[in-house]
Amino acid sequence: MKSIGILSPGDMGHAVGRVLGDHGFDILTCLRGRSDRTKQLAGDAGIRDVESLEELVTEAELILSILVPAEAVEIARQVAGAISASDADVSFVDCNAVSPQSSEIMESIVTGVGGQYIDGSIIGGPPGRGTPPRFYVSGVHAGMMSELDGKGIEVRNIGDTVGRASGIKMCYAAMTKGTSALHLALLSAAEALGLSDELANELSESQPEVLRRMHAQLPGLPSKSYRWIGEMQEIAETFDHAGVTPAFHQGATEIFRLLSETPLARETPENIDRSRTLSETISALVANRPAWAEPSD
Repeated sequence: MKSIGILSPGDMGHAVGRVLGDHGFDILTCLRGRSDRTKQLAGDAGIRDVESLEELVTEAELILSILVPAEAVEIARQVAGAISASDADVSFVDCNAVSPQSSEIMESIVTGVGGQYIDGSIIGGPPGRGTPPRFYVSGVHAGMMSELDGKGIEVRNIGDTVGRASGIKMCYAAMTKGTSALHLALLSAAEALGLSDELANELSESQPEVLRRMHAQLPGLPSKSYRWIGEMQEIAETFDHAGVTPAFHQGATEIFRLLSETPLARETPENIDRSRTLSETISALVANRPAWAEPSD
C-alpha cells in the first residue's frame, strides 16, 4: 500500500495523516467544502489536496473516514457515488464513533458499488501526543489495515464481523464520555442548589481522585461538546439494540447539547482557554439551562 486518503483531516485526522506520511505513505484528501481550520491543519500535516472525491478514490488505495458521527453515513454515500462514477478499486474504513447498526448501513452503501468496507473505531488521542491511538478494525477485509500497525498508530483486528469494532468504541465511550456528562450534570445540579462549595469539600475528602479528574478534564470539554452529541446518540442506539436502556446516554446527549450552546463552545482545540476553572465552566453550563429547567420554589 502506498496511498491513503483521509476524510477529513481535522484534529484527529490530520494527526493520523501526519504520522502515516512520516512513514512513507502518500496522504491525500479532498478539502472541497471543508473549513479554513481543516484546510490549515491539512497543510500543516503535509496532506495533499485533490480536486474531487472521484480523484481521491482513484488515487487512494485506502480511505480512512475520520469525522463527527453525524457526517459518517453521508460521507460514505458520497464516496460510494465517487467509486461508482470512476469505477475505482478502493477500500473504505469507517473510523467514526458510530453504532454497529450505522456501520452495517455504510457497509451496504460501499459494497453496493463494488468497494471494500472495513468497520473501524479509534480509542485514544491523536498520534504524537503520547500513547498512540488504537484503531480497532473488523470485517472480512480488515487484515489490510495491518500494514499501518506501528506506524504512529496501533491496529487491532478483532474479527471478520462488521460491527465489532464500532461496538467496542460505543461501550468504551459510554464509560469515558458518559462519565464526563454525569460529572457535568451533578456539578450543575449542585451549583443550581447553592451547594457547590459543600460538594467540593466532600469530594476532596472522600473522592479526591475524582475531583482531580473533574478539574483536569471538564474545563476543556466545551470545544468538543458539539461532536459528542452525535456520539451519545449512537451509544444510545447501540445500547437499545443490545436490550440495555438507552436513557443514560440520551441524558448525556442533552448535557453535551447544552454545553455546546454556551459561549465557551466557540473555542477550538488550538485556542482553548487553559486558565478557565472548573467553576467557570459549570457556571456557563448552568446559565444556559432552558427556562423549564430552572429550579422551582
